[in-house]
Amino acid sequence: MTVRKKIRWMLVLAAVALLLPAGCGKKVIGTDAMMDASAADAEAQRLREEEARRQAERDRQRAVQEGGLTDAAGATGAGAAMSSEQFVNEDVFFEFDSSVLTADSQEQLRRKAEWLLAHPMVNVIIEGHCDVRGTNEYNLALGERRAQSVKSFMADLGVEERRMRTLSYGEERPLMSGDSEEAWSRNRRAHFEFNR
Repeated sequence: MTVRKKIRWMLVLAAVALLLPAGCGKKVIGTDAMMDASAADAEAQRLREEEARRQAERDRQRAVQEGGLTDAAGATGAGAAMSSEQFVNEDVFFEFDSSVLTADSQEQLRRKAEWLLAHPMVNVIIEGHCDVRGTNEYNLALGERRAQSVKSFMADLGVEERRMRTLSYGEERPLMSGDSEEAWSRNRRAHFEFNR
C-alpha cells in the first residue's frame, strides 16, 4: 500500500471517528430529553386535572353543608330537588329522524337546567344517540344535532355553554337492543354524563 493510500485511509477513519460519537450522542440525548419533557408535561396535566376534581368536590360538599344548593336568584323547585342519579338517568327522547325537542322533552330539560343552575360547579357531557336505522355517518350527524339542540335549549335557560360539552355516539351505544319500535324509540335520545 502506498503512502498516499495510507494517508487517505487514516483521514477517512479519523473523520468517521469524529462524526460517529457526536451524531449518535445528539440523537439519544435529544430523544431522551423530549421523552422526559413529554412525560413531565403529561404528569403536570394529570396533577392539574386531579386538583381541579378535588376542588370541585370540596366546593360541592361546602355547598351541601351550607345549604347552598339554589341558583343565584334563590329559586328552588323540582329540578333543584332532583338527585344527581335522577339527573343522569332521565334521558331526553326524540321522534324518528328528528332533533326537534318535544313538549315533554322541553319540560324535562327545564328541570335539568334548574338542577344545573343549583349546582354551579357541575359540568356535563350531552351525548346524542340514534336507533340503528340509517348509515353510521348519518346517525353520527343526527346524534350531534340532537346533543346541540339540547345544549342550545339549556343555554337559553341560563346554563353557561362552557359547562356543557356535546358528543355523538350515533347508533354505537344502544340503550335497548332489538329491531322493534320500542327499542328504536328508547335509543333515540340525549343522555347526560358528568364531565369530571
